Amino acid sequence: MDITIWVIIGAIVLVTLYFLSIYNSLATGKVRIRESFSGIDVQLKRRVDLVPNLVETVKGYAKHEKELLENVTKARASLMHAQTAHEKAESDNILSQALKSLFAVSENYPDLKASKNFLELQQELSDIEAKIAYARQFYNSNVRSYNTTLANFPSGNIGRMFGFGEEEFFEAGEMERKAVKVAF
Repeated sequence: MDITIWVIIGAIVLVTLYFLSIYNSLATGKVRIRESFSGIDVQLKRRVDLVPNLVETVKGYAKHEKELLENVTKARASLMHAQTAHEKAESDNILSQALKSLFAVSENYPDLKASKNFLELQQELSDIEAKIAYARQFYNSNVRSYNTTLANFPSGNIGRMFGFGEEEFFEAGEMERKAVKVAF
C-alpha cells in the first residue's frame, strides 16, 4: 500500500476520534445537567412536602390570614406540577415570595413565633433553602460548562450537527432579586 493511503486513513481516524470526543463531551454535559437538575428537583420536593406542615401550624395561630395561606398552597401546587427548568424556576420564585410573606406575617403573632413546631419548621425550611441554593449553583455551573462548549468553535458546529442545543439557566425571578425584610 502506498504511504498516501495510510496518511489518509490516519487522518480519517483522527478526525473521527475528534468528532467522537466532542460528541461524548457534549453527551456527558447533558447527563450532568440532568443529574444536577434532579438535585434541584429533590430539594424543591422536600420544600413542597414541608409547606403543608408549615401552613397547618400557622393556621392555628393566624386564623384571619386565609388569603395568605391560600396563596402559599396555590404556589406549592404550581411547583408540584411544573415540568421544565423554566416552569420550576418560576413556580419556585412564586413559592419563595409566598413563604416570605408568610414569615413576615408571623411577626404579628408572638405565640406563633414562640411555637416549637413553627421554629423547627422554620429551621428545616432554612436548611432546605440553603440546599436549593447549592443545587441551583451546581446546575448552573454544569449548564455554563455545556453551553460554553457549544459556543466554541468547532465543538459548537459539531454539537449542532448532532442536535445538541443550549440549555437554560435556573434563574431567580424578578421578585426574588428584590430584598425582602423579614425579622424573626
